[in-house]
Amino acid sequence: MVDHYFSASPTSAENLRRIRVPIVGRTVELTTAGGVFSPERLDVGTSVLLANTPEPPAGGDFLDLGCGWGPIALSLATLSPHARVWAVDVNERALDLVRRNAASLGLSNVNAVLPADVPTEIAFRAIWSNPPIRVGKSVLHELMETWIPRLAERSDAHLVVKRDLGSDSLQRWLASTFDAGFSVYRTATGKGYRVLKVRRHGSPPTEPVELPAF
Repeated sequence: MVDHYFSASPTSAENLRRIRVPIVGRTVELTTAGGVFSPERLDVGTSVLLANTPEPPAGGDFLDLGCGWGPIALSLATLSPHARVWAVDVNERALDLVRRNAASLGLSNVNAVLPADVPTEIAFRAIWSNPPIRVGKSVLHELMETWIPRLAERSDAHLVVKRDLGSDSLQRWLASTFDAGFSVYRTATGKGYRVLKVRRHGSPPTEPVELPAF
């Protein structure tokens, strides 16, 4: 059986290694391994996302969907030390690496968990993701339909997708799928990648608003 970075339990050799990575303006040493996404370096797409996304809110619950060994989650946790960052992946080896790397950086606000372990009542103030495009369109759409609705009101998701892997078609699908209460924009391009922003607006009032009498 061939391992993919989205395999739940990779059977390939772990081959732990240390790499130097820029995290929020400083270079740190982090641990990666075989059987996870981009174990040799910070991948280009993630670097484009991190360079072109505004700083997250000061607090709240954040989501890194498809966290790999953790560069997005670690950046979020560093930028917003009072936030709680959920680093989510189906790959158990990746989750273990995120825990190791968060500990090495002294970050206690990162929870590296399987998707089912995120409490259902949580609404996210920010979602940052380099989503696993190679899982296929139907699985990718299912991921978006599961997690985008969990944005809190007046909160944003930022996704980075390579142009030749379907960023423009994904943007169109997001806009048509989340057409009520959401807006979808392309906010940046670079090195063959697009950064897409999905904004959840405030919910309309559920009761009629009474106008004051004059």
